[in-house]
Amino acid sequence: MTRSIRFARRAVALATSAVLLAVTSACALTGGSDKSAEAAPSGTAGASVAAATGSAPVPEYATPVTLDSGSAASLDKISFKGGVPNIAYLPMGTEFNYHLALFEGIKSVPGATSFLLSPYAGNDQAAQLGMLQDVTSRDDVDAILIISFDEHSLAPLIKKAVDAGKVVIIVNSDIPNYPTPVDGVVGVNQRAANKKLAEWAVEKAKGEAKQVGILDGEPSYIATERAGGFTDGIAGTNWNVVARVSGGWSVEKGNTAAMDLLQANPTINVLYAANDYMAEGAALAAKALGRSDVTILGYDGDTAAIESIADDGGVTATTNTAPVQMGRVAAQYAIDLLNKKADPGYVEGPTTIVDKDNALTILQKPEDLFPKPSRDF
Repeated sequence: MTRSIRFARRAVALATSAVLLAVTSACALTGGSDKSAEAAPSGTAGASVAAATGSAPVPEYATPVTLDSGSAASLDKISFKGGVPNIAYLPMGTEFNYHLALFEGIKSVPGATSFLLSPYAGNDQAAQLGMLQDVTSRDDVDAILIISFDEHSLAPLIKKAVDAGKVVIIVNSDIPNYPTPVDGVVGVNQRAANKKLAEWAVEKAKGEAKQVGILDGEPSYIATERAGGFTDGIAGTNWNVVARVSGGWSVEKGNTAAMDLLQANPTINVLYAANDYMAEGAALAAKALGRSDVTILGYDGDTAAIESIADDGGVTATTNTAPVQMGRVAAQYAIDLLNKKADPGYVEGPTTIVDKDNALTILQKPEDLFPKPSRDF
């Protein structure tokens, strides 16, 4: 993956955010509902519109697993009275394509309207708190799908949303005991998935000892589970963690962190990154240093990372968590909860380890990817 392609992919997120902002003030929600999309509050990346009807099939999902005792909200609190539900999606930020990919899935589900409300930067928690307060106060919002990087700061407002009769689902997580009761959690078992990736990589090495550098995300439940799963997977093997630093979840910070790690620790020949953006940054760093011997492992299933794998661009493998599909499942689960056709719980999504052998297969299904691949594969 060349630098120009990588930054072109990031430009998609910026361009999409600009389009979403324009849609907010120009469009009304469709699909037989009389609810109107309000202008996004100052500082947001914007909102978007999804049709309530369509020919798309109803997504299927695994039977919800019961949350820890006291962690599930009561369906009796739901105030939805029928009709076309309106779903608010609140990611931490739109700077990452992964969060936009989730919305691609959410808005494609028939039977509901939906909109996105988010700050651009993923570390702007204050903005997300304000947006959560906004959608909680809106009578036209029936369900809230939210990505929660800091569950403790969000918990008091999540409680207010549940008490206000909204269905609240934590997305892209597997936390079984959110600090306040919620209606659902949709994601993948991040510790298990990353342990599986580590075990796969060790097996591929065929007994060869490896020196590992870890690029952590910013401190959070997600960061702990992902890196923790990877270290679980190499425990007791001849793979040794030499150093670990924060890569800040982004391509740029991942590039800087990987450059520092490889220069300070030239024996490192495996870099594990807790998301694909950091893995893509690490691939740029390894290329700049002429380190073609470094195995680079990511997590998420970002289109650019999968292209890098297919094109020998530097990323070796990743765990595809299928964010578009995850978004579809989250929206359908919200609809079913609102209509009391499902029980509160945790819904597990599928994961696939992607390497050179199967990357093309995934890229040849662009309907399940966002952004779309840069070319036909």
